[in-house]
Amino acid sequence: MNRTDATLRRGVLVAALLLSGCAVGPDYQRPPAATPASFQVPPGWKIAEAHDADIPADWWQLFHDPLLGDLEQRVAGSNQTLAQKEAALRQARALVQTAQAGLFPTLNLNAGSTRNRASAGAIGLAQGMIYDNYLLSTQASWEPDLWGSVRRTIESNTAAMQASAGQMAATRLSLQSQLAADYFQLRADDSQKRLLTDTVAAYRQSLTLTQSRFEQGVAAKTDVLQAEAQLRSTEAQLLDVGVQRAQLEHAIAVLVGTPPSDFHIPESALDGKMPAIPLTVPSVLLERRPDIAAAERSAASASAQIGVAKAAFFPALTLNGSYGFQNRAYSNLVTQPNNMWAFSPQILQPLFDAGLRAAAVDQAVASYDQSVANYREVVLEAFQNVEDNLAAASILSHEIEVQRSAVESARQTLVLTESQYREGVVGYLNVLSAQTTLLTSELTELSLRSREYVASVQLIVALGGGWDHAEGMQPDTMVAK
Repeated sequence: MNRTDATLRRGVLVAALLLSGCAVGPDYQRPPAATPASFQVPPGWKIAEAHDADIPADWWQLFHDPLLGDLEQRVAGSNQTLAQKEAALRQARALVQTAQAGLFPTLNLNAGSTRNRASAGAIGLAQGMIYDNYLLSTQASWEPDLWGSVRRTIESNTAAMQASAGQMAATRLSLQSQLAADYFQLRADDSQKRLLTDTVAAYRQSLTLTQSRFEQGVAAKTDVLQAEAQLRSTEAQLLDVGVQRAQLEHAIAVLVGTPPSDFHIPESALDGKMPAIPLTVPSVLLERRPDIAAAERSAASASAQIGVAKAAFFPALTLNGSYGFQNRAYSNLVTQPNNMWAFSPQILQPLFDAGLRAAAVDQAVASYDQSVANYREVVLEAFQNVEDNLAAASILSHEIEVQRSAVESARQTLVLTESQYREGVVGYLNVLSAQTTLLTSELTELSLRSREYVASVQLIVALGGGWDHAEGMQPDTMVAK
């Protein structure tokens, strides 16, 4: 090799190292999204103190139910949907490592032997000869990242991995909230079962009273029939609650990764009061919701793909080299006379592809625009979720207070009506009407309480739950009194 060739090859290598610091394509910046100045905070909410501004990672502890806490922990460890998301995250991490490998040369060791027979008609001294050829060499190949294609791919895959982590967190939060909603609905069914059981007992007493009055000749047969119909209808309602409860119990079993036949939740009424839920300000919400984080990271991944597509327009430099030994005999293979080496720099510049690369850039830009639109839509839906559940929490709280007054009035009405019936002032139809009104009012109150619990869970989820609570939470937040 003469001095000119050596200088040329050194120049190619130095140029490759210098150009490897360049990266084409746009540098990503978070897309702007519409962010309201504040939530429409209902009456009864105030600015929170700094020490109680965070939603804990185990947010279900706000409800102070040990069994619910145990079930929520089991979701994170046993749910199969979450296991799929965790596997997808591991796959995304592997893709980042795959892309990072493109920054480095590949090095291979090649060892082999070949037994040859030359043709009798060959030109040269080897006509008709049988001979061996032994080879031991290392081979290296490197394509410098001149235009940042590999680095943009790493950037894209890293953002995709982060999006996958956000999706896993969002899935976990969704599953945990679904479990909490099912759990509180199941507790509502337990309360309804207790209410209907007490009501059935009261209706049996009414039926006994009516039968006694009929036997005494002071009540009509229709009173007995009406009392019995009322009793049987309520008994049917009681049986139907068992069906609803069983289905909810089975749904919870699937969420915690347990066969429904091996799973049971002891009965317990829906008791307790609503927790004080910290409200983050709108700007902080963008950092606290895992679905928003996942959508934003997906946009970052799509942005990096634009650089990958643009890098295809520029020449690609490949450096290939090998070093080793080759000989017809194995015994003295690794000796200086058998030494061999090769160095082969190559430059490839695409000239014509009928618009293929330009279309790839257009596709990447369109994909990025789609990701940005999706990110903005997720942000808007996040604020809608918060506003919806803030309104629900406030309205349901007031509605329950009104409904409790209605229940108390219906209960007093029934007491007076039964007393008047015993005295013969009113007919049994009035008693039936009062009984129906009381039961309907009590069931409505119970339904409202169940909805209030579910709305509280959904509000926690709308605020991001306990995901990434160590970052993004600020003292200037709001919380319910």
